[in-house]
Amino acid sequence: MSRKISIKNKLIYPLILLAFGWILISATIDLDNLFNYANQDIPEYISFDNTNDNHIDDRTATLGRVLFYDKNLSSDGTIACASCHIQAHAFSDPNVQSTGVNGLTSRHSMRLVNPRFSREEHFFWDERAATLEDQTSQPIQDHIEMGYSGTNGDPTLTDLLNDMENIDYYNTLFEFAFGDTEITENRIQFALAQFIRSIQSFDSRFDEGFAQVSHTGETFPNFTEQENRGKELFVNSVGCVNCHIPPEFSIEIHSANNGVITVAGIPGEIDLTVTHPPSLRDLVNPVGDLNTPLMHDGSFTSLLDVINHYNDIPNNPANTNLDVRLTDPNGDPQQLNLTEDEKQELVAFLRTLSGTDIYTNEKWSNPFEPDGSITIIGGTLGISEESLTPFISISPNPVVNIASIETNLGQFEVWIYDLTGKLLFQEEATAQTMVDFSTKASGLYFVIITSENSLQITKRLVKK
Repeated sequence: MSRKISIKNKLIYPLILLAFGWILISATIDLDNLFNYANQDIPEYISFDNTNDNHIDDRTATLGRVLFYDKNLSSDGTIACASCHIQAHAFSDPNVQSTGVNGLTSRHSMRLVNPRFSREEHFFWDERAATLEDQTSQPIQDHIEMGYSGTNGDPTLTDLLNDMENIDYYNTLFEFAFGDTEITENRIQFALAQFIRSIQSFDSRFDEGFAQVSHTGETFPNFTEQENRGKELFVNSVGCVNCHIPPEFSIEIHSANNGVITVAGIPGEIDLTVTHPPSLRDLVNPVGDLNTPLMHDGSFTSLLDVINHYNDIPNNPANTNLDVRLTDPNGDPQQLNLTEDEKQELVAFLRTLSGTDIYTNEKWSNPFEPDGSITIIGGTLGISEESLTPFISISPNPVVNIASIETNLGQFEVWIYDLTGKLLFQEEATAQTMVDFSTKASGLYFVIITSENSLQITKRLVKK
């Protein structure tokens, strides 16, 4: 394993760390200031939650984020989970087939939008994984995808676990999340599943409108006439809700095939096992462009393609698994006979299901630098909880005049930097020190505290 490692927990690093201001901070994992994964706002009208006993914890989800973006989890160091599930594309792939370490996948990469709120608790297009935890390690052990299959000359998952033990940041993060440095498949599954479950999108125009009414059948005050007509078609006339149930818009758990049975990259091949599509949320990005090709084979390149398919489902005798809800009273594939205006109304409604936060929120972004290094600051790096439970208090925060910095670390040294990396304050103290911010500009500051045994903790302080 050759990935460059950059863990900053020593006294000599603070100036280097802060010299580039917010640019560097955006690619840094601060163990003292974790992102909120566990207690995100969820609309009251969202009723489904497939979380099992692996409830989201900020520490474990932080580890999951690193695992999700780490190319070291592939046999040749070129592919991460995020290589095929790209944040800018609603955690899917703009390519029809994704590139793995040993070729192309046979199915399109599924969007990871609101997986926690799916009615169907099984995962993959064919539902072969009983839980999200089970799903997370299967791509790692797939010959095509990430290459630790133990077949075709591939290394095994045990080889990967052994290699990870020699990566310093995993020793740090596994101990931070689980209390010790042991790395197991089960722990990898738990961490990845927590991170993936945390990915959510509830800031769409649909959510804005639904919050103002009592049920989906009402007119949404923020919708155009076309969008409201599309919603009425979706909810009532056409019956899309029989399979794609709002407000989650996840698939109904007893769904069968939707009439698309081809296989990506293999002409003439048939696949009848695809029964679990992702949520219909975030089919398009914030500017209205399609995030990725649609369906498991990536054969549809517009929302209108999708509407046309359901309007006139092909009568293919080879499809012995067509969902009964897509058939007419005679058992033949449905013919909806939608007008062109109705098709455009449905398209307009589907566009209202996309948010904005999921595409740019740093908590779900790549923590690695372009050269493959990762920066971890804060936390009790290298010190067990039994030997030291650090206490750091900065008050008031935000501050107007005087800030009190108090710690149980005994003698310590404190540095305070602004966002440009300029050192504003440096002092040695014991237990407590006072810092005058009355003449400082309003904004964000970084307080770095180092104990005699080189334990370093970074805190953010806001000047009003």
